[in-house]
Amino acid sequence: MTIENSHNAPDIEADPFGERSAVPGHEFQLMGGRFQFESDSPELLRLVEAAFKNLPRHRFSARPPRFRVRLILAPTTGSIAGSRRSSRRSRVPPIAMLQGAGFLGSATDGSTFAILSPEERSAVIFVSREMLRFPYHVRYELIEFAAFTLASRAQRLVPLHAACVGLDGRGILLMGPSGAGKSTIALQSLLDGFEFLAEDSVFVASGPMRATGTANFLHVRVDSLKWLEPAERALIRKSPTIERRSGVKKFEVDLRRPGFTLANRPLKIIGVAFLSSRPGGTGPSVRRLSTADTLDRLKREQAYGAGLPQWRAFSRNLLRLGGVEILRGPHPSTGVDALRTLLRQGIIKYRRSPA
Repeated sequence: MTIENSHNAPDIEADPFGERSAVPGHEFQLMGGRFQFESDSPELLRLVEAAFKNLPRHRFSARPPRFRVRLILAPTTGSIAGSRRSSRRSRVPPIAMLQGAGFLGSATDGSTFAILSPEERSAVIFVSREMLRFPYHVRYELIEFAAFTLASRAQRLVPLHAACVGLDGRGILLMGPSGAGKSTIALQSLLDGFEFLAEDSVFVASGPMRATGTANFLHVRVDSLKWLEPAERALIRKSPTIERRSGVKKFEVDLRRPGFTLANRPLKIIGVAFLSSRPGGTGPSVRRLSTADTLDRLKREQAYGAGLPQWRAFSRNLLRLGGVEILRGPHPSTGVDALRTLLRQGIIKYRRSPA
């Protein structure tokens, strides 16, 4: 089989993988690490910028680990096969040779995939032309996924499906099942001047119990707007709409704008709050949990993180801090008031476990 010239490799025999070609890119300080994103595709580099530009530069050490992510947009069929006439003669998809971040490989132009090596702190992302029609999914499911996985694995951070907000450098983890109101409470906290860390992906260094994330977007359902003032509602409605694979549509609010406070450093975690959809009456209702109840809820809601080696140290340290359940009040602001009280106290005390 002959693999002919592509636009990425001027001389396929002398440089079949295009390793000698200069590749433009962007560098960002993210989640404790220094990330170099490389691509000769302006479209993919724009998605990298949309995800990570102008975010707070979080770090856990004076010398952050370095990561490399190579993004490749599939060439057109003609550029891989050398001529449209030759591609029409065969039903077998042509193959492109590719390289990046220390990997070598090949792929057909219809492929979309991500290959990660936490040990090498590197990743390669290959995006088909068809997949490029869905920029939100490319950014969220491939680019952000690669950065999150590399940062958490290489630094032994505990990945959590949770939100996190804070005050004065202290943060509280927000967990709860779908529909419990994490995004609504996170939005209200943001509008009330809290430091915003992340909406649904938080990464915790289990020793110092400091959390990082990417405060790039907040995804808001239409029914969450009823709690907002008219000016705030109008601001959200100007945001673009994204559609999850589940079919749920949400406003995607870019948080990198004046008026929002993003956590400029990893937050010191003081405990965890489990949000409940159960009504709490006319005022804020905070129920302090036992250690056994907190641990049980953690395991149920964080099945992936609970299977990692660093989970034991994380859960032990979090249990020392404490956990509460916040029942739903008549307005999301009651939950925000409860969070403010907990953060100002700086510690969440457990109730005694039943005998």
